[in-house]
Amino acid sequence: MSVKSAERVLRIFELLSNFPRGLTAKQVGEQLGYARSSTFEILQTLSENEYLLVDTNKCYALGPRLIRLGMNAAAFLDINRIAAPMLQWVMDIVSETVFMAVLSGDEVVYVAKINSEKTVSTNASIGSRKPIYCTGLGKAFLTFMEPNRSQAMIAGLQFQPITDNTVRSKEDLYRQMEKFKRQGYAVDDGEIEEGLWCAAAPIYDANSKVIAAVSVSGPRERMTQKRELVVKTILQATRDISRKCGYLSPKNKLKNPME
Repeated sequence: MSVKSAERVLRIFELLSNFPRGLTAKQVGEQLGYARSSTFEILQTLSENEYLLVDTNKCYALGPRLIRLGMNAAAFLDINRIAAPMLQWVMDIVSETVFMAVLSGDEVVYVAKINSEKTVSTNASIGSRKPIYCTGLGKAFLTFMEPNRSQAMIAGLQFQPITDNTVRSKEDLYRQMEKFKRQGYAVDDGEIEEGLWCAAAPIYDANSKVIAAVSVSGPRERMTQKRELVVKTILQATRDISRKCGYLSPKNKLKNPME
């Protein structure tokens, strides 16, 4: 099989991943711009080897061998291992402390921390837990996770003031989230530790679910002076990590010919 043929196979897999009920050879060819005859030959070969299934309507869908391969790949996926090089890259670029956290109930749990030479003392360390409503990481989860889940979590929150800047109510939190949604990242401006400013962005998995978040934190004056660089760097890093976790951004998805 030529390199070109291998590329066509990969594009067919990516296309069919968006159509659980399958597509005909004609639809696959039209979507990808391939000749119908060569498309049919590839689809037949893949179905004969159980990488695809074909139904009575001659629609092709992802097959059982891919399920097994996917499960094996998922077992090896480790967010810390995948993210580590990019977290270090972020720190090297912005020279500030970089964190990564996952969600546990209504708290974030820090699972990675990269210190810089300029790192200031904070009460956040690997394994520590912080409220979801007043941390940049937590607000990244609330802003970019599924709306129903976010609303349910916010409904159960008890807003305890930690600093003078801590968000005090659901209404204030929702106003913040509206802004965060538009700009693509969340901010904590001295809400959990006075004088510290933090920007955070989400990491998505192959199912478009937020599975982690990355933040950069440092003294407010220093951070706001280089806010543009911090935001640009963290967004690039989280996009790269998400891609390595299997995430496909909506703009890259192909239109369903049935619609």
